[in-house]
Amino acid sequence: MPSVVLITGAATGIGNLAARSLAIAGHTVYATVRDINGRNASHRESLIEFAREHGLDLRVVELDVQSQESADAAVRTVLDECGRLDTVVHNAGHLFLGYVEAFTVEEVQHLFDVNTFGIQRVNRAALPHMRERRSGYLIYVGSTTSVVVPPFLGPYVASKFAGDALAQVTAYEVGQFGIETTIVMPGPFTKGTEHYANASHTTDTKTAQAYAELDPLVARSEEAAEGLFRPGVDADPRAVAEEIARLLALPPGTRPFRSVVDFTDAGVEEINEAMWRVQSDFVTRMGYGDLLTTKITAAPS
Repeated sequence: MPSVVLITGAATGIGNLAARSLAIAGHTVYATVRDINGRNASHRESLIEFAREHGLDLRVVELDVQSQESADAAVRTVLDECGRLDTVVHNAGHLFLGYVEAFTVEEVQHLFDVNTFGIQRVNRAALPHMRERRSGYLIYVGSTTSVVVPPFLGPYVASKFAGDALAQVTAYEVGQFGIETTIVMPGPFTKGTEHYANASHTTDTKTAQAYAELDPLVARSEEAAEGLFRPGVDADPRAVAEEIARLLALPPGTRPFRSVVDFTDAGVEEINEAMWRVQSDFVTRMGYGDLLTTKITAAPS
C-alpha cells in the first residue's frame, strides 16, 4: 500500500535520492528542504520538475529541523493535504571535520542541534498523529561511524551516536503504539553527496594550529574513506535510497530494526547482531522484554 512519507534534509544527497526513489515506487512524498525560497530554491525546483516530468506525487515543503515551529508546520501541511502521515525518514544531517578539542562547545551544540535534536523535534511533531492511529514507521538514517568510530570526525560521530541512542529508546516506547523503527546505517560515501564538500571546520584556528602536525592526516580524510572500497566497487549513495524504498515495501511487522548499507566491509552487521543479543537479554531480564516487539495492528484507512 502506498505510504505518505516525509523526508528531512531532501535538498541533496541521500535525502534527495530517497525522495525520488520513493516517489517512483508510488508513494506520496513530502521532500522537506530548509530555506526553499532562498539558497535551496534550485533544489526545490529540481524536485518539482522531476515530479512533473515523471507524473509523480512528490511535493516540496519547508522544514528546518532546528525549529520546532517549522517541524510542526511541515507535519500540519502533510495532514491538511493528505489526512495522514505514515512514514518519517530522518535524514537531515551535517558533517564536522577536524580536531575535537578545536571545536567550541557552541559549534558542537550546533551540530547536535541538527543531527540529534532535529530528530526529536520532528518526532514530537509527527508522533502524536501516529500514536493516535496506532500505526507508523520511523526510518532513521544513522551511520556506521557509530560502530567503527573513524578519526577526525569527533563531533559528527558523537551526534550520530546520540541520534542512534535516541532512536533505540524511542523505539521501545512507540512500538507499543504500533509504530515501527528501522535505523539505516550507511557507510562512507565520497561521491554523490555534498557531505565532505560542505563539511564545517572549527573557527578556533589557534587550537587547531596546535595539532598542525596531524594536518596531512585530516587532509586525506576523504581519500582514506575512498581507500576502503575494494577495486571496482561502485559506492553509490543511491544504494541507501533503494534500501529505504525496499524497507518501506516490506509488510508491517517484517521490517528489520537495523539495515547496513556499507561498501567498506567494516563488519558492522556482526557488531549489530552481538549488540542486539546483549541488549535483548538485558532488557528482558529487567522485565521489559515486551518492549522489544512492535505491537502491529491493522492500520486505519
